[in-house]
Amino acid sequence: MSDKDGKSPLGLGGAGRSGQVKQSFSHGRTKSVVVETKRKRVVVPKAATPMTTAEKEKNPLTARMAGDSSKRPAGISDAEMERRLKALAAAKAREADDAAQRLADEKAREEERERRRADIEAKAKEEREREEAQKAKALAEALAVQDAADEARRKAEPRQERPKPSAGATKPDAPDQASIEAAASRAETKGVTTGVARKTDRAGDRPDRDKAAKVKTDDARRGGKLSLNQALNGEAGRPRSMAAMKRKQERTRQKAMGQSPRPEKQFREVRLPETIVVQELANRMAERAADVVKSLMKMGMMVTANQPIDADTAELVIEEFGHKFIRVSDRDVEQVIDSVGDKDEDLVTRPPIITIMGHVDHGKTSLLDAIRKANVVSGEAGGITQHIGAYQVTTDSGAVLSFLDTPGHAAFTSMRARGANVTDIVVLVVAADDAVMPQTIEAINHAKAANVPMIVAINKIDRPAADAQKVRTSLLQHEVVVEAMSGDVQDVEVSAKTGQGLDELLEAIALQAEYLELKANPNRAAQGAVIEAQLDVGRGPVATVLVQHGTLRRGDIFVVGEQWGKVRALINDQGNRVEEAGPSVPVEVLGLNGTPEAGDVLNVVETEAQAREIAEFRAQQTKDKRAAAGAATTLEQMMAKAKADVSVSELAVVLKADVQGSAEAIVQALEKVGNDEVRVRVLHYGVGAITESDVGLAEASGAPVIGFNVRANAPARNAANQKGVEIRYYSIIYNLLDDIKAAASGMLSNEIRENFIGYATIKEVFRVTGVGNVAGCLVTEGVARRSAGVRLLRDNVVIHEGTLKTLKRFKDEVKDVQSGQECGMAFENYDDIRPGDVIEIFEREEVERSL
Repeated sequence: MSDKDGKSPLGLGGAGRSGQVKQSFSHGRTKSVVVETKRKRVVVPKAATPMTTAEKEKNPLTARMAGDSSKRPAGISDAEMERRLKALAAAKAREADDAAQRLADEKAREEERERRRADIEAKAKEEREREEAQKAKALAEALAVQDAADEARRKAEPRQERPKPSAGATKPDAPDQASIEAAASRAETKGVTTGVARKTDRAGDRPDRDKAAKVKTDDARRGGKLSLNQALNGEAGRPRSMAAMKRKQERTRQKAMGQSPRPEKQFREVRLPETIVVQELANRMAERAADVVKSLMKMGMMVTANQPIDADTAELVIEEFGHKFIRVSDRDVEQVIDSVGDKDEDLVTRPPIITIMGHVDHGKTSLLDAIRKANVVSGEAGGITQHIGAYQVTTDSGAVLSFLDTPGHAAFTSMRARGANVTDIVVLVVAADDAVMPQTIEAINHAKAANVPMIVAINKIDRPAADAQKVRTSLLQHEVVVEAMSGDVQDVEVSAKTGQGLDELLEAIALQAEYLELKANPNRAAQGAVIEAQLDVGRGPVATVLVQHGTLRRGDIFVVGEQWGKVRALINDQGNRVEEAGPSVPVEVLGLNGTPEAGDVLNVVETEAQAREIAEFRAQQTKDKRAAAGAATTLEQMMAKAKADVSVSELAVVLKADVQGSAEAIVQALEKVGNDEVRVRVLHYGVGAITESDVGLAEASGAPVIGFNVRANAPARNAANQKGVEIRYYSIIYNLLDDIKAAASGMLSNEIRENFIGYATIKEVFRVTGVGNVAGCLVTEGVARRSAGVRLLRDNVVIHEGTLKTLKRFKDEVKDVQSGQECGMAFENYDDIRPGDVIEIFEREEVERSL
């Protein structure tokens, strides 16, 4: 940019040039901008000093670089360039040395591989030669044994009279013959073929029949021999194994000694059910399934090994194979379990099994904890592992007690519903400051239903408001009379908090157990009940079993409900693995094929086949029961269902109300419902919400649950949905009684009534082709309908009852005919009608009976 005088501004020479640029904007605006342009600096290298001839010869790379100045980077001195060229030459020298070293290493490795390959081939050749030598030795030994056996058999046979040689025949020389045989034998051993046939006797020593038999035996014996040339050249195909050669030698030895090569067949007694699968039949006979299928095919039955056959066909198969059969029914599979009995001299005393029950707020859990802490061995500080669901404690007197850790009413009832009366004694826990509560009454009812003795533990006796006498008095209302009230039920005042009375409670339990004289036989097949079962992710199905009889050992095969298995492990209440568990001992059992249900009975059997058969039979029974309960599809099922319906004479219900007065009033009203055929039975009634205990009791007895101004909690609702128990809610007592009456009335059979709707008199009888006798009638009273029933009266005596085939007015078929009109009638499957007979017309209706 220039100033006003046109002179350039001051600055360094060559630093840059400036100029002015005019910019245009919108609306006609412009602006002048000063722009400065800088020059690029150019560095001119210095002139290179020419190298002498000696320097070029000493460092040709430097000379080449120096000669071509265009290849040298700008601004680098000669010393730097020479240093770089030396480094480049050293790198190339090192690269050449590395390449040479790699070539040498590769050559050494190749030589090592060649040497190893030669060693392996040499070892393989030696191994082959050794194997060939062993094969040749084995073959020579086999031939020697075979020849010895043939010689022994030949000497054992009775000699027959030899024919005399003819006069012109020349006797062969014995030494020459022996030498020929030895040469032939050596030639065969070495693989050399000779043209001389081997003979062990002279030509005229035996008849032609013996010669033919011997030639055949020799051919059969020689046919399996293998020479060295054949073995080495691979001309013999697949050679015999050493095991086959040993078996052949054993058979030859037994034959030479006169023994039978095959063992005698074993004849068995086969248990034969109504139907049996072919494979199972073969297993029970110890025969091959293919042979059984072949036998059935000969009988004209094309079956496979997995198809069932009836017992009659199986009888024929068993007789054909020479066995005996024993006919059994499907239910006989459980006789293995039912037939087990105990002798009095084998019984020993076993520990009692105690279940603690009571109201949820009365210190039941605290009492369990106090008993556990007071009786834990010193090495078990911190309490016994509770994952087992049951545990054992020992009193000061040395008595062992087994406590169930599932004291809920639902588990107690489900076990009783499945016939597993596990509990020996029930400890009823009642709070001294609260007296009898609804769940306490439930526990009393459950204990009475199971016929189990009770011991009352009056807990929380340390509280100021405790009143033990009030508890004893309130128990009288439910027919529980304690010893302090001159009864036979023991009562102990305890405190789970302070430990007061715990020893007296344990002594009372031991006394009750001694009075019960609980005994079991530990030396028999184990039997127990499942307390609880779950599917463990890592261990599979696991069942907590309380052994009742016998001793359960690891490895026993058992069946429990619809499942079976083999005891893989036993874990006691302390979490330790044990080898066996005796009576009244709770253990966890691993090794089931499925998860059983609480209350299922475990029985040990002898074989897996028995366990599998019993489990399949029970599963099929359960399936049939469910199918029959779902719908009666066959005539037999319908008749069985009808008989079952007729046999029902009680309507069982479980009642829960909001207050005790309402519950008692409803119970008194329900007891009056019914007659000689049907009556209502209240299984249990109480106060409070409907719980899982009520649902379990209703399921075990097949009864509905009735709630009066109360509702079921969430667990009870879920349990009712799973078990199919009906829960009905009411707030008005009259509606409740009406529904119960209707349900009880539905159990009564309907009453059939007849309504007479008309009479008609026969005037004439006509014979109509294709129809039969038709009566010309006059309706004298009421109406005649075709759909109604009719009776034919002759002299006021009923001679026929049936239905009308046709009803006509003139020539038209009509539905009804009014009184005073004439009509034509024909009876269904009856033609004996006469003039003057009276037709009685009636209709039937079913009237429901009510209470």
